[in-house]
Order: sequence, then C-alpha cells, then structure tokens
Amino acid sequence: MSDPSKYPQPAAPNPDTDAYAHESELEAHLQTKRMYINMGPSHPAMHGTVRMKVELEGETIVKADPEIGFLHRGFQKSCENVTWTQCLPYTDRLNYNSAMMNNFGFLNAVEKLIGLEIPERAKFIRVIGSELHRMHDHLTCVGATALELGGFAPFLYSIEGRELIMDRVTELTGARLTTSYGRVGGLNRDLPEGWIAKTIKSLDKIKELLVEVEGLLMKNRIFVDRMKGTGVLSAEDALDFGFTGPCLRAAGIDYDLRKAKPYWVYNQLDFDVPVGEHGDNYDRYIMRLEELKQSDRIIRQALEKIPTGPIIVDDWRIALPPKPEVYGTIEGVMSHFKLVMEGIPVPPGEVYDCTEASNGELGWYLVSDGRGRPYKCHVRAPGFPILSAIPHIIEGKMLADLIPTFDMINMIGGEVEQ
Repeated sequence: MSDPSKYPQPAAPNPDTDAYAHESELEAHLQTKRMYINMGPSHPAMHGTVRMKVELEGETIVKADPEIGFLHRGFQKSCENVTWTQCLPYTDRLNYNSAMMNNFGFLNAVEKLIGLEIPERAKFIRVIGSELHRMHDHLTCVGATALELGGFAPFLYSIEGRELIMDRVTELTGARLTTSYGRVGGLNRDLPEGWIAKTIKSLDKIKELLVEVEGLLMKNRIFVDRMKGTGVLSAEDALDFGFTGPCLRAAGIDYDLRKAKPYWVYNQLDFDVPVGEHGDNYDRYIMRLEELKQSDRIIRQALEKIPTGPIIVDDWRIALPPKPEVYGTIEGVMSHFKLVMEGIPVPPGEVYDCTEASNGELGWYLVSDGRGRPYKCHVRAPGFPILSAIPHIIEGKMLADLIPTFDMINMIGGEVEQ
C-alpha cells in the first residue's frame, strides 16, 4: 500500500482564503425572493374546503393567511326561513362527523327557550348518541393525522373503529351520516331491539383497535418528532383566541362543559377530563386518545343506567301526535297539520345555550318572535376561533409543521363557514 505521508495533504479551510471570500461575495449578490404558494381549497392536507395562502422564506413560513368562504351555505338565513324542526338537517351539516351533537345542541337551546323538560330516557339516549359521535369525530381526526404523516396502518385501524360506530348510528337513526335524529321535546325513535348488546360489542372491538393505534404511533420516532414541540400555543394565548375543547385542554386549561355546566345526565356519570401541559400537537393528539377512552366509559354507564319510559314529551303542541290519532281523530289531524305547516309556537324571547361538542363549545343564540320559525339563529362553532389562531401558531415555523398542526386543530369547513 502507498504511504499517504508521501503526498501533500490539503490545507485546513481558512475563512480568510480567496475561495471563501469569493463564495461570500456570490451569496451577497445572489438574487432570492420569497415563494407564495396556495394550499387548498382542494388539497389532501387541508381538511375542509379552505385555502391557505402561505408565504415562504425557504421552508420557513413567513406569513399564513387562511381564507374561508368556499363552502358558505347561508346557515343562519336558511334556518330563519323554515320551522324550528326543519332546521335540523342544516345543523347536521355543520359538522358531519358528529351530526347528533349538532342536532341535540340546537334542540337543547330551543327547549330552554320554551322552558321544556324532556323525558329522562331521552336525556340518556342523547348522551349516548353524542358520545358515539365524539368517538366518531376523534377516530377520524387521529386516523387522518396518522395518514398524512405517513402512517397508513393506524389510519386503517381508526377507520375500522369509525365504521363500527357508523353501523350503530345507522341502526339507531336510520341514516349513516346526517341523522336528523332529535326532535324538540325528545327523539325521533327509541333504541332498536338488540342495539345495546351490539353497541357494547362494538366498543370492545374499538378498545382493541385503539391499542394497535397507540402502539404504532406513540413509539414511532417519525410521528413523535413531527408532533412534539410543533404547533405550540400557550394557555394564555389559547384563552385569548377563544379556544375550547381538546385544543384548550391540551394547553393546560381544565374546562369541559360536561363538568362545568352539566346538562342532560352527565352529572350522574363518572368520567375524567384529560388535561395536557405543553399545548403542542402531541398533547392535542393525546387529548383525543384519552377522550375516546372516557367516551367509552360514559356510554357503558349510560347503557347500564338507562331507564324505561317515553322518548318524547306527550304534548301535541310540540310533538307530532301518534299516527292512529292522526288517522282516527280530528284533534290529531289538526295538531299534525299545524305543526308541519306552521311549526312549534316557541314563546317570544332570546337564549344562548351551549354543549361540549367534539371540538369544543358549540353555542346557539336563538331569538323567537312567537312564530313557528326562528327570528334569528346563530351558531358559535368551536372551529372558527381555533382556525383564526393558525397564523399565530405557524408563522416562523417550517412548512412541514403546518400539516400536523392543521390536522390537530381538526378544522371542519361546515361549521366554520356556516
């Protein structure tokens, strides 16, 4: 072998040499400019039809501007031109991942405006339906996030769990996605025969699937590195922006309407509210995993405690008469006709009421002038203030960090744009 010492070795780099000086001079005169890109309104990473105008310096986001309006359907004015009951299909489409929550939240506000107490069995079924759809929403969010960060297997497990819930929801409501299941004063129909046993079996399977999802993601270096320390928002900023739900709790704020302002029968059920520490994407992911487990606890308790009895009030001024009464009595015909054609005569007044939806506080401001349709119907959707914080969260960070951040805020176009 040849002896390397016989050959001259290159000198160590010196910043003062001509080569380095020439390179610095080239950089000084190099013409660069920022890049402007559009993410959306049709883009796999942009959940919902939203456009993100992003200004880049290399791969660093200098400015991000979310632009909504592509999905706007005029929810408020649509509701003001139909009866109170006919608003339900519009509420379904605010968040199509948790339609029953929208139904029941709206109905809760209407019932509060009337001063109406619904039957105890109806309260239990509303809790069960809401928690099923919370699980449906969280499974979709966790699965989609895993997929967009390269995890196809966790996505399949999550969607398998979501499909099990969809099967139970279809049996319960008669519809797979947009349910229109609730009614002012209660519900459209009772639990089907054998449904409780099927639901418990589905929950058992989902619990097994979640073990697989956790094992695949929480020990995956790529997933953890892209989630931890990205999309950080402090507790103070989260409150300033109006965050609620898992995104607020991930920042360390213990606030859940099911505990802070119990409604239906949540005060009769035992469950915990998970709270994070760092306010980053990883904590938001953990919040949803833990809430899936708590929803499982709530549903099992509610199914065990559910009483017998009616599922809607027996008041023909509010609920449609039974079909034999409609077909066999003049009073039934008249009540049916007036409710369908004129709507429920809600007393004049205004109300704000809210429930804990899958993404946070779902609030309703309703005004009645005494007619059978809303004078004003406005929804405080949880996604809007969370989306408004995206520029604050992501500016100065890498473009790659926008993907898990947008996933974990779980922006739903229907409720943001109403």
